[in-house]
Amino acid sequence: MTPHPRNGRAPSVKDVAAAAGVSLGTVSNVLNRPSVVSTATRERVERAMAELGFVRNESARQLRAGTSRALAYVMLDGGNPFFHDVAEGIETAAEAADLSLFVCNSNGRADREAKHIDRLVQQRVQGILITPVDPDAGHLAEIAQRNIPFVLVDRFSRSGGHCSVAVDDVLGGRIAVEHLIDRGHRRVAFVGGPSSIGQVRERLQGARAVWAEFGMPEEDLIHLPTEAMTVNEGRSAGERLAGLPSRRRPTAAFCANDLLALGLLQHAVTAGLRVPDDLAIVGFDDIDFAAAAAVPLTSVRQPRQELGRTAARLVLDEATNPDHVHEQATFVPALVARASTGTVRR
Repeated sequence: MTPHPRNGRAPSVKDVAAAAGVSLGTVSNVLNRPSVVSTATRERVERAMAELGFVRNESARQLRAGTSRALAYVMLDGGNPFFHDVAEGIETAAEAADLSLFVCNSNGRADREAKHIDRLVQQRVQGILITPVDPDAGHLAEIAQRNIPFVLVDRFSRSGGHCSVAVDDVLGGRIAVEHLIDRGHRRVAFVGGPSSIGQVRERLQGARAVWAEFGMPEEDLIHLPTEAMTVNEGRSAGERLAGLPSRRRPTAAFCANDLLALGLLQHAVTAGLRVPDDLAIVGFDDIDFAAAAAVPLTSVRQPRQELGRTAARLVLDEATNPDHVHEQATFVPALVARASTGTVRR
């Protein structure tokens, strides 16, 4: 073996070929098509790479191939564990395909989302997965126009012009409120916002639909909008709930996600309320913290990692399969009943 180059430069493919006593083409095959190289030759080249400290130039490979060995996920809210669980599912599928995963956070800002997408396009990622602020935003259409595979995550594709993976949020809203009605509650608050988030609108839609089907007075399903889907906003909603006149005050709350529900639960416990006797609470997502709360939280479960794995499978199929057909994958939510909603009220 020849020594590591002494002129300070990084070892090149030529250095590896000389050290291993093979042609440049053989080194290229080891890097890109190892199956066509005999085991003995491949091992000799790999030993040379290791001894020289050779690292392939991925940027040059990207220029030749027109794409990188990475996927990217643009999540909606980096502070919500739900999206980290989705990202974990995506990463599992990416790793199985020998790809890396870039994770970006739009933090609910369309301008930030657009900038992330622009940078990812420049990085030539193999595919983009995104939980968008607005699924109809113009910069999403531009991804398709640039022939970059992409999948909407936790949102439906209205046009069907690309793949999407989502849970039926309308059904989830129905399940949550029907559970509270079954528990005997006749005044319920829906806590969630902003209304620009599609999941909030659809969960409220489902809540209102089942409320009407049970013949409940419309004014007894009270919407407490929030500025964000955070624990702090859940605590703030608790303060507003406590400020309502006793004759109007709900005995139960359905929160648009678990962070809001956990914040509301914190406020209730601090204020000396008994959960669920004074206030029953249902969340949405069933993040790990839900079961570990001071009063274990009833929640509508989404298959978080399965959403991510399915989205990654679809984007990889679009990237590699010339016969790819766009798919709209829909998952069914399920209620996980815990102590925060208790037993049937008499």
